[in-house]
Amino acid sequence: MEGRDTGKRGGLRSARYIAGELKRLGLEPAGDDGTYLQRIPWVSRTPDTTGILRAGERTLRWGSDYLVIPKLGFALALGGQPFGGGFRGDNIATIYGGRVGDSTVAPALTRNKVIVFSAPAFAFWQLDNLRRYTAARAIVVATLDLGAPSAFRVRRETYWDSTGASGVAPVTIISVTKAAASAMFTAPFDQLAVGAAGLPLSGSAGFTDGPTEAPAYNVVGIVRGSDSKLRNTYVAIGAHHDHVGMGPPVDHDSIRAFNQVVRVRGADDPPPREVTDEQWAKIHAVLDSLHRVHGIRLDSIFNGADDDGSGTVLALEIAEAFAKARPKPKRSLLFVWHTAEEKGLYGAQYYSDHPTVPRDSIVAQVNMDQMGRGDPVDNPPSGPNALVVIGPRRLSSELGATVEKVNARAEHRFTLDYEFDRDNDPTNAYCRSDHYMYARYGIPIAFFTTGGHRDYHQVTDEPEYLDFDQYRRVTQFIYDVAWRVADLDHKPVVDKPKPDPNGACKQ
Repeated sequence: MEGRDTGKRGGLRSARYIAGELKRLGLEPAGDDGTYLQRIPWVSRTPDTTGILRAGERTLRWGSDYLVIPKLGFALALGGQPFGGGFRGDNIATIYGGRVGDSTVAPALTRNKVIVFSAPAFAFWQLDNLRRYTAARAIVVATLDLGAPSAFRVRRETYWDSTGASGVAPVTIISVTKAAASAMFTAPFDQLAVGAAGLPLSGSAGFTDGPTEAPAYNVVGIVRGSDSKLRNTYVAIGAHHDHVGMGPPVDHDSIRAFNQVVRVRGADDPPPREVTDEQWAKIHAVLDSLHRVHGIRLDSIFNGADDDGSGTVLALEIAEAFAKARPKPKRSLLFVWHTAEEKGLYGAQYYSDHPTVPRDSIVAQVNMDQMGRGDPVDNPPSGPNALVVIGPRRLSSELGATVEKVNARAEHRFTLDYEFDRDNDPTNAYCRSDHYMYARYGIPIAFFTTGGHRDYHQVTDEPEYLDFDQYRRVTQFIYDVAWRVADLDHKPVVDKPKPDPNGACKQ
């Protein structure tokens, strides 16, 4: 399916395939308008190059005097700013805010005004919490002389929820030259005091939105529970069906050999600055042995068999098992296959902002991502029987205890690996998959994975490298966990602090 990229025909085929399976299995549709599909707002966004701004007598033109910063491609959960808003107005008051990133200008002073900042003292000023200025009409930063990424000037596909259901208002950030910023004030720009009033700003600047190659869909279905009082409450089971699409043709086995030696976690390891002669010798030895077996195999598709074809199929198997079960557990099972996880958890963000069942009726969410590996070079640190578990105690001690009670059964007894669930873990794994979009609303979650490997986000993530016996055991275990939670006569008790739904996630 061409790498199942969001907004592409392969991603659409993936969603339709899953929906067809749910219909075959007899699940209750829980998407839009009685279907299994929930469309997320995925758009093709192009800068409006015709927009003109006027500051006093000065006319500012797109490209030379200003650029509007688009929505940047990282998740709300990871501190992503809701950039991408536009400006339109006549004679809007301006105010000087100081240096962006370390200004002390009070947000109350900026309401319904345009804040103008001087250049930052550090490169990643966008990570500053500019959400505190959402009451402003726009934020202008004098950074265009420092350069701008090409992404600021070109069409890009992005998630844009104009309903504002998450409570995060879009922020308009306009990068201007220092000369353009100076034109907004009568005093010399370098001598302005924080809070100084400037000349009014008029005009328009922003983007135009159009359709992508194909729409982007979450896929949603329900297996209804047996208890008359609890069947309208849900245990959510999720995986993401999207992946990262296609790239230029490369030698499949060259990627495998190189990563086996110097990039053992795939894209989670940065490309090495240099490779030693000893490492090159090992790479060529591995590659020669592979070429003798396969020849040269060119590959351009990021298949994502493990990430997250494995979780997607695992969820389908669990859905089939629940659909056939007699009797069924007390609660209902809400299955959601999210899209756009790879783009920034946007499918899960949209579903948790726009759930198709009442949000407070979801008592827990079980997330599965990268579930199918088991080769000795893939195993997490706890060994060949390990299953990585993230987050079940971060909101509910009871949910964490339930996971361990199910694992204590003789047929399971995995080595539950909590290494990536530690506070301050450098991978920030708790914040990096779809479960967090539920957790931010106070819904207890349990995230399962069999861990990283050299094929992560590589064209080499293929079904031939999955360990299907381990995969079967993991599937049965997660089915049993979901059943146990769905059969409780009460919600898993939330005894830990709930996060800010619109705040950054820090593990």
